[in-house]
Amino acid sequence: MPDTTLQRFRQSIDNIDAALVFLLAERFKVTQAVGRYKAEEGLPPADPGREESQIARLRALARDADLDPEFSEKFLRFIIDEVIRHHQSMQDDAEPNEGRPDA
Repeated sequence: MPDTTLQRFRQSIDNIDAALVFLLAERFKVTQAVGRYKAEEGLPPADPGREESQIARLRALARDADLDPEFSEKFLRFIIDEVIRHHQSMQDDAEPNEGRPDA
């Protein structure tokens, strides 16, 4: 006989995971727009002050949600690192190629 309780738990986890993926996709769409803006305006790809305030805010939200703040910080730092990597790539693409003719 299948364990229906376990199946229900797993289905809930699967649904939450799907929601997380779609939320992350939406977040990255916005951060890509930020990256394009920063590249166009010559702004640095990273903003340490913003990053620290986001981490503090997320840690507080995690505490309110009864989630380990350390875990939430690691999660956000991973996302921030990916965003900065993408922003740096956009900036690199926006810089003129010195000594090379335009294609």
